[in-house]
Amino acid sequence: MPTVPHALPAPTRLLAVAAVVGAGLVAHTPADAGNRYMEIPSEAEAKRSPAYIYANMTNDEALHEVKRRGIPFKPAVPPPPGVRAPIRLTGKLHGVWIHSALPPEKRADSIFEILDARLALALDDFCRILAAHDIVEVVHFTMYRPPRDEPMDADGNWFRHPGGLAFDFGAAKKRNGQWLAVGPHWIEQIGAKTCGQRARRIENRKGRELRSIVCEAYDQRLFHYSLTPHYDAPHADHLHLELRPDTKWFVAH
Repeated sequence: MPTVPHALPAPTRLLAVAAVVGAGLVAHTPADAGNRYMEIPSEAEAKRSPAYIYANMTNDEALHEVKRRGIPFKPAVPPPPGVRAPIRLTGKLHGVWIHSALPPEKRADSIFEILDARLALALDDFCRILAAHDIVEVVHFTMYRPPRDEPMDADGNWFRHPGGLAFDFGAAKKRNGQWLAVGPHWIEQIGAKTCGQRARRIENRKGRELRSIVCEAYDQRLFHYSLTPHYDAPHADHLHLELRPDTKWFVAH
C-alpha cells in the first residue's frame, strides 16, 4: 500500500492512501451546464482568462511557455495515450513542492506524477497564490490517471485526469510545519456555495484558508472547474481543479 509523508495528520494520511489506491475506481463528474454556481462571462472576457488561454494552446505553445517561465520539468517517457503534452515536474514552482502521496522512491516513474504542460502553466500561477499563503508543499491525490468513462475529443485526446488536465489537491504544508488538509479541515456541506456573496461560512480556520485559496484562484480564473467538498461526496477529501479546452464558463462549487 502507498505511504504518504509522516508529517501529515493521521486522518489525512489515511485519506491520501485511499485516494491514490482508489484513483481509478471513483469517477469524477464535473459540474454540468445546469450547475447554479456556473459563471458565464462575455466571450471576450472568457478568452482572456488564463484557463482559456492555457487550455487552448497547441503543444508547441504550451511547452514553449513552460520553458520560457523556467518551470522545472522533463518529458514523460513513455507518454501515456491521450495526454497531448505529457511532462513531469522536477522541481518547485515559486518555492512550492508539488507531489503525489506516494513515497519518494516511487514517484519518479509513477503515472500519478504526469500532467499536461497546459496544466503545469495553471499550477505555476496557482503556486503564486500558495506561496502568498506561506505554503511550501502540496500533496495531490492524482493528476493523470488511466481513463475509464471520461469523454474524448474529436482528435482522440482525453479530458480531465486521463488528459492530464486535472489536479486533485489533498493537503498543503505551511512554512511553519502546519498542514492544511481538505478532508479533516473542510467539512463537507453538499450544495453550499463556496465563493462570493452568501458563501457558506467555514468555522475551522484552516478550512477557511483552504476556501480562500480556492476562491482566489477562481477569481483569477486559473481553472474552469473548482470542485470542493461542497460539490458531492467523492470530493469530500480533496479539491478538483481542472482545465477544459473550448470552454468559456467557470464553476466553483
